[in-house]
Order: sequence, then C-alpha cells, then structure tokens
Amino acid sequence: MTDLLAGYRAAGPGHDEMLQSTGAAREAWAQMADLVDLHDGAALASRANDVVELLANNGVRQGAGTDERPWLLDPLPVLFDEAEWAHVEKGLQQRAVLLDHVLTDVYGEAELLTSGLLPPALVLGHPGFVRAVNDIRNPGPHQLFMVGTDLARNADGSWQVLADRAQTPSGMGFAMQDRRIVAEVLSGLYRHARIRRVGPFFQAMRRAVRDAAPPGAGPTPRAALLTPGPFSPAAFDQAYLATMLGYPLVEGEDLVVEDGRLWMRALGRLEPVDVLLRHVDAEYCDPLDLRGDSRLGVPGLVEAARTGAVTIVNPLGSGVVDNPGLLTYLPRLARSILGEELIIPSTVTYWCGERSMCSHVIANLDRLVVRSTAPGSPVMRGWELTIAERADLSARIATEPYLWVGQERVEASTTPAVNGGLLEARPTQLRTFAVSGSGGYQVMSGGVARISQAGADVVEPGPNDAAKDVWVLSSRPHSVTDPWVAEDANPTPLSLPTSISPGAAEDLFWFGRYTERAEGVTRLVRAVSDRLSDYAVTTTSGFPLRPGSDEPVVLAVLRQALADVVGDGDPAHLVLDARQPGTVAHALARMARAASSVRDQLSSDTWAALSALERAMSGERRRQDRDHDAVSDVGPVAARLLEGLLAIAGILAESMERDVGWCLMDAGRRLERAQQLVDVLGATTAVERARADDSLVLESVLVAHESVITYRRRYQSQPSIDTVLDLLLLDVHNPRSLRFQLTKLAASLAQVPAPARGTSTRDSLLNDVVDLLDELDTSTVALPDDEGRRTTLSETLASMGWRLRELGDEIARVHFTHPVPVPWLDASGTYESSSGNRKGVEE
Repeated sequence: MTDLLAGYRAAGPGHDEMLQSTGAAREAWAQMADLVDLHDGAALASRANDVVELLANNGVRQGAGTDERPWLLDPLPVLFDEAEWAHVEKGLQQRAVLLDHVLTDVYGEAELLTSGLLPPALVLGHPGFVRAVNDIRNPGPHQLFMVGTDLARNADGSWQVLADRAQTPSGMGFAMQDRRIVAEVLSGLYRHARIRRVGPFFQAMRRAVRDAAPPGAGPTPRAALLTPGPFSPAAFDQAYLATMLGYPLVEGEDLVVEDGRLWMRALGRLEPVDVLLRHVDAEYCDPLDLRGDSRLGVPGLVEAARTGAVTIVNPLGSGVVDNPGLLTYLPRLARSILGEELIIPSTVTYWCGERSMCSHVIANLDRLVVRSTAPGSPVMRGWELTIAERADLSARIATEPYLWVGQERVEASTTPAVNGGLLEARPTQLRTFAVSGSGGYQVMSGGVARISQAGADVVEPGPNDAAKDVWVLSSRPHSVTDPWVAEDANPTPLSLPTSISPGAAEDLFWFGRYTERAEGVTRLVRAVSDRLSDYAVTTTSGFPLRPGSDEPVVLAVLRQALADVVGDGDPAHLVLDARQPGTVAHALARMARAASSVRDQLSSDTWAALSALERAMSGERRRQDRDHDAVSDVGPVAARLLEGLLAIAGILAESMERDVGWCLMDAGRRLERAQQLVDVLGATTAVERARADDSLVLESVLVAHESVITYRRRYQSQPSIDTVLDLLLLDVHNPRSLRFQLTKLAASLAQVPAPARGTSTRDSLLNDVVDLLDELDTSTVALPDDEGRRTTLSETLASMGWRLRELGDEIARVHFTHPVPVPWLDASGTYESSSGNRKGVEE
C-alpha cells in the first residue's frame, strides 16, 4: 500500500469510493497514487495549492455580489469503472425519458392528472407549473431538452437520486473547467489513464440545439444563451458554457420580439435568434405573459414560442419537474408509462398532500429532512430543530400540506479529499447531466461531485463544500475531438453574424476604460510617490518633505495634481482603497466586474493577468498592515500592478478579433488615456514656476505618461513647457500623446455601426477636440501672463477636458441606451415594482 493510502480510513460503516470492504484500496485508486507520485503529505498539499492557483488564474468563482467567493475544488477526482458507470448511465437515460413523458403530458393531454397517476394539486399547485405555456410544443424528439440529476450512494453502495434539475440545470461549465484544471494538476496520470472525455457531451448539446430549431431556421440555426447577468450566482457557469458552445451570452434587454419572432439587438441592426438556451427561471422570462415586474425577460417571448418562431430550451414550465413531491410518484409512473421499474430509485419521499404521508411526516419530524416544494426554499433537518421549532413547522405543514415533503436521511458514501497533507473521508454527491438526441438521451461521462464537511450530510451543498472532478475509466483509448465541432458537421458557406449585443459592447467599452484608468492612475501615483520618496520627513498629510528646501513647491504641485485627478489621500490609499472612485483598486474592481460580464468575449489568458493583479493588491494590503510607515512607498506594488496591466493590454492587442466589441474597447482605452492626460497637464502646467521647479514637475508628468525616455533622447535637456507640450499633445508618433489617442479613437469609432439616432453629436465633440489641438501653438501658450498664469493653455485644456467627458457620455447614450422598463401587468393582473436590473450607472 502506498503512503497516500496508508493513513486513510473510511468515515463510518457505509460505502467508501476508495476502500473495499476488506479495507484494501481499490486497484484504480492505488494506481492513481503511484502514477501521481503522491507519497507524502507535502506532495499532497502541493497538488491542492496548484489547484487553488489555477482556479484563481482562470477566474473561477461562485456566488454573486457580497456572496461571491472562489470555487473550491479538490485535486483528487472521484473514480468510477466502466461497468459501474454503465449502470448509472442507463438509469439516468431511463429517468430522462420518464421525465420527458411527464413534462409533455402535463402541458398537453394531462392524462396523468385525469387518471389519478399524479395528484393535480401536486402539479398545478407547484410554482414551477406555468399555465401560460400550455400546449406549446418544441420541435425535435423530446420536450425535455436537458436535465441535471443529483445522485448519492447509500451506505450499501447502491445509487439513489436526490433531486432532478430541469428549470435551469447548472454545473456543466464547472464540469468542464474542473476537468481541465485537474487534468493539468494530475497531468501524468491523465495522460496514462483511459478516461472518458466530457467534450462529446457538448457536441451532443450543439446537435440537440440544431434538432430543436424551428423548421425555417436552416442547417445552421442561430442560438443564444439567456443569463440573468453577472450578478447571477451561476454567472461563471453560464459564461463558460456559452464559450464552450460558441453561442452569444445575452440578457433580457439584449433581446426583443418584433414581427412575431425573437431578435438579438446588435449594434446597428437586429439579428434573429432561432433557439434560446434559457438560464433564467421561467416566471421571469416574459413580463407580458408571466411575471409583470421582471426585468430579466423579454416581452412577447411566450407568444413567439407559441407560434413556433423560437424554440426555448429547457422549455418554459419545465421547472415543474423539479418538484421534490414528484419523487414520490415516479416509481408507479415508470411502471405505467415505461413498463419498467426505476433503475436508480429516488430517495424515499413523502408528499404531505396525501393525508397518510402528511401524518407520517409530522409524526417523524425529528428524523426526516423537510423541505418546501417551492424552488429555493431552505432545507430543514428535523433532528436539528428544537421542540418549539418542530411544533411551528408541524403547524405550517398542516396549513398547506401540498407545499411540503419529508425525506429519509441519506447517509452518503465517502470519498477521500485533501485536507492539508492528509486524506479525509468526505460524504459525496454527484450531479451529472443528460441532453436529448434523436436516439434518446446522452449522459455526460462524469459531472460535478460535491463533498460535504467531515461528519456532515449531503442534504444540500454548502458554500464551503468543495467540488471534485468525476473520472469514468474506459477500456478503450479515447479519440481527441474538439468539444464544439460535431463529427457530422459539413463545411457550409453560411457565415453567422459576429456582432455583439449592446450589453456586451457596453461592458467591453468600460473594460477598456477601467483598464486604462487603472494603468494611468498607477503610473501617476508611482511617479509622484517616487518624487516624494526623495525626502525624509513626513508631513501630517503623509507626504515626505525636507524642511528648508526649495523642493516643497514641487511636492505641493504634485500633491494637488493627485488630489485633482485621482482624489484625496496618501499614495497607498490611492492605490488600495476600493471604496473611493478614482483609485487603482476601484478601477480594478470595476474592470474585473466588466470582464466577468463578457467572459465569452475575452481570451482565457486574461484571467491569469487579472488574478495576478488581485494577488498583488492582497499582498500589498498585508504589507501595509504590517508596516504602517510604508504609506508612501507604493513602488513595489505599482511595478507588479503594471506588469499585470501591461499583460492584459498585450492580450487585448494580440488575441482579440478586431470586431465591433474590440473597437469599442479600444475607444474606451483611448478616451480614458486622453482624458487623464489633459487633466494632468491642466493640474500641473497652469502656472509658471521657477525653472528648477517646473523641470521637476514636468519630469514627473513625463514619467507618469511613459514618455520620459523619448523626451530625453529627442531633446537631451531639462524639460521645458513648450517641448513637453509638443511631445504629449501634438506628436503623432508618440503612442502616449493626445494626437495619437484622438486619431486611434476616431478610427475605432468609425468601425462601430451608426444607430438610427445618428452620431453627429458624438463626432462633433471629437472633431472639436481635434480642432482645438490643431489650433494650439505650444510656444505661444507656454508664455505666462503678467500674473505668471498660462491662461490660454489652461482654458484650452479645460475645454478639451469637458468635451472628452461629454464624448464619453455621448458614446454611452448613442450606443448603449437601455430599453426603458415597462410596468406590465402579469397574468394575475398585479404588478410589483422590480428591485433592480443587471447593471447600474458606470462611474
């Protein structure tokens, strides 16, 4: 027995995935330990650290808003042999076929309800049942496009279904991401082992989308994935899935129903959508026919689906299959519909809508898991409730029994998980997926396993429960295929549109702006901090001064420039405080948020650079906490931040197609760089000072705008105002000059389709700045008046500044105007104001 397995012990008498009943390790696990060379705790911990780093580098997160947190992944996979998986696969296929029959009948003939096989109250009283979509039929062999299934082993090793997920099955993106990370960490084992790939499942999804498209969609239907937005708890999963499938990721406001069909709003035009992969709960998908206060859906979507103009998958109303009370009746439905027993039974479930079951649940609350049938309701472990809490729960069940179920507790099998340098037995559940096809349902070879804390159960995965990759061992070598290239695809001259939605375009624009803002502020703070660090005595403001020196004039100018351009605070504050707009940390946070919204548009390398930025900020915050005297020493962190920001700039320049989205992103960068340059010059050149002071101020300005080496090589003298203005404002060859930014900005905006409202104001503002620059005589404006002020220069820079700000607002108004939400009345004739939308006003 290898060192990896020697100290491992199963937790309790139940089934363990690694150990046989004799206590010996199963052969596959022993081979894995040898191939991965995990012979000591340090090696084991190193693998876990590698996983954490890769997850961060790929930007893998879960949750949203204040609940957002890193995705946790154990480095050791769950292993299943081929014969064992064949049984699971067959059971999942049978279950998917059965649920498809139920879904089709409930919204069709309703024979299951009228015959008594299903209690009407169970179905019609469930929130997942959507009356408005009755009799809507999708093309293709099945109505249930996809289903997720949560499984666990009993103590005796037999499988049991915990829940079905048909409303918006999540986890497919995580499954692929987990596989890629674990395959990298365990690369030696992954290369040698014969493991079924998960890529074919995504091929099957694309074929299923094609088969489900309306008849007039042609051989290559246009599909899109509907998401609630970046604040969805499953935002990463949805974006990664869209990337794998090659479908645009859209939100409700990116879509519109016109002329009886669904369209995606693209910049300058509308593009048809034939199939919509829905990851928004059904009731929120159409404020006209469903929930009137929803701002996540598309008015008229239900009617477009009813006429067959668009196919929605999973279909609206499929959430009725998620009802845990349905588990009670699946065995007899399988016998009646399929003439078979369930291959994989469900966990024992008692629906309280039947009097005898309700009495049983109330009498046994202290040992049952109790949950409401409503989606998202908390799970209550009866044995954890006090006597008073159980009494209150009994009263609630008795009042509305059809809304409650009780379930027997599942003592799930355990799997070894890494805890420091040791292996620890953790209860495990598995979620896998099935997608429809012409010959039935195809099951993903693997899925996402979740492990609970030691000694816990698998009733519901918690926020601190880690995931595991699932490996199905194969007897045959695998064939390498790309996940999104179908084996039966033929070359076609049809080229699908590559334009993006206004929402994605806006996020790319702001991603460009915040990326440039972060770099510009970092350079400015570092340049000022370097100047300040030449002096040894710290003032009350946190800036160092040398008493009696003539340099405080320079420091006062630079300090005021920082306050005017960035904000008040010492250098460390202007780098690290994410709460204050204008700081580096604030720009980085907004940049990461924008990037998350357009994950499907960005290179995967972007996330490694973003992760490096996050680590640099976290490390600097720890350093500042340890050393309070380091408030002005931002040089080290600035260097690390610039490395990451320059890496992102290189990725954007070399890895993105020059489409409309890239042009808007580049426009955002050019606009931000131009605006900051004008603001800095306005704050530092308005007044004439002693030549020595002016030279030092101008040198810091040149450093902040990455032009000091160019200046020294070109002029070989101390900086003077007229030559600095020539280089930073007029030089067409200097990539940091205002002239260069305006030229690139005009070129990028010219590639963006003009909307119906026109771009005359946008173009006029840009041309006005160009005209001001053309009229600028640097030798004249450099001369001060009698009071030592460069009034003409100040007025010109101020005029440029407000026009550039207005230009940014006009770009947003012209290209990113959001549809005005309409207070629709829902089917019940009621309306409640919604609480918000996917994004707020950018700063």
